Amino acid sequence: MASYDIIIKNGTVFDGKGNKPQKIDIGIRGDEIKKIDIIDPRDGAEIIDAADKYVCPGFIDLTNHSDTHWTLFAYPRQESLIKQGITTILGGNCGSSIAPLVKGSGIKSISKWSDISKININWQSLEELFDELEKHKLGLNFATLVGFNTLRYETEDPKEMKFLLDSSMKQGAFGLSTNSKDVETMEMLYEPIKKRNGITKHHLEDEGANVLPSISSIIDLARNTETKTHISHIKILGRGSWKFFGDALKMIRNAREEGTVITSDFFPYERTGSNLYSLMPNWLRKMDESEVMGILHFKKDKRWQDIIEYLKNLTLHYDKIIIASSLFRTGGSGKTILEVSQKMEVPPEEIVLDLLAENNLSVSIFSQVINPEHLLELAKEDYMAFSTDGVGYDLSAPTIPHPRSFGAFPRAFRLFVKENKILDWQTAIHKSTGLPASILGINDRGTLEKGRKADIIIFDPEEINDYATYENPFRFSEGIEYVLINGIIVLINSGLTGKFAGRIIKKK
Repeated sequence: MASYDIIIKNGTVFDGKGNKPQKIDIGIRGDEIKKIDIIDPRDGAEIIDAADKYVCPGFIDLTNHSDTHWTLFAYPRQESLIKQGITTILGGNCGSSIAPLVKGSGIKSISKWSDISKININWQSLEELFDELEKHKLGLNFATLVGFNTLRYETEDPKEMKFLLDSSMKQGAFGLSTNSKDVETMEMLYEPIKKRNGITKHHLEDEGANVLPSISSIIDLARNTETKTHISHIKILGRGSWKFFGDALKMIRNAREEGTVITSDFFPYERTGSNLYSLMPNWLRKMDESEVMGILHFKKDKRWQDIIEYLKNLTLHYDKIIIASSLFRTGGSGKTILEVSQKMEVPPEEIVLDLLAENNLSVSIFSQVINPEHLLELAKEDYMAFSTDGVGYDLSAPTIPHPRSFGAFPRAFRLFVKENKILDWQTAIHKSTGLPASILGINDRGTLEKGRKADIIIFDPEEINDYATYENPFRFSEGIEYVLINGIIVLINSGLTGKFAGRIIKKK
């Protein structure tokens, strides 16, 4: 009887910790790595020859939205993610999660991305959600945070919110995510997070002109509560705000040097992929959805005109904002706001409000507002992990996804290692594996060591590349030749094997 189910031989092995690679073999039995050494091939039931290839841990995507966009259920294979080497995703990001839903009203927090009228919810607690996901099978590993907005939809009582968060963390949530500033309530919620050594993950409240105050408030929260803090998909939007970039990084560096535990992630693209609603003023985004819709539909309301003036003052480049998808009115998909404005002979600011009103606020956009030089600087920061800020799809998805959903990690290797040469392979791999694992607090994945779970990818360093574009986002990455999740081969020779090997990963 063979000692190992699978032996990976002859590969250049990166451990995920940032160390230099070794020419060494990996022996796998069941779902675990049992040996990393030179191994006799006769001891393996199956041999994978990784000669001339790189072997490393599977990539961990800290900012992912497959849950809130519902593709975790609609496209459970998560093919666009697996084919770029991702084996674990973290959901519940940016203030929204799909559990807990004790009253059910919390599902409204994802209405800007999914048609909740078509969703059948048969769980209340996080534990019940996990049970449901296991019935559906998972293409890759899934962990989650609890969304602050989800809690707020469930109850306005901070004590009840705290109870729901604490219960969810007992059941395996890794912490709390936010996209708004409600310091008094959040400070109360930090108690169960700190008690369970969880993490708080923040979407910046303002990524433009007020980005520095937004970062400052997060740093203050981190200091005051002494909890692990993370900033999701950090970026500075708009040419007029790019001047704040250096100060933003300096603030984070200074906080870290003073002992504050704060990290971040970013996606390697110049265009954002977000909801059109994110362009609205903060005072509007804090309102109940029904009240917002009332304002958008009643143009005589002074607040409607206030929003128009707010948008004008943003000096947006409407020729660079592409309508990706909308819930109902789909005729503008693939066009810029300016193109629709000129066709309809209506000012672009009014087109923005009309689109939101006609589609129940659910309009996705791509907007070219990120300085490409900032991406190079972010990649150099040792606390900065790579992420997709994307969603798992296959080629049948009836939408126009951001290309990051198909190519973020290979693109990061292309931009930062192969083309601009600002990172070596081991550092780039660490930012995709060991670093996100340590940020989140996953102890059995993210590095290649004896006793760790066998989430492993094998790729060709010459061929790894992203091919998805804004014009044609449905193009899979190439160069990832094997993907193993929990010791099971789910991708071989760049094609899926049809096996569902993903698991729920719970906070321990």
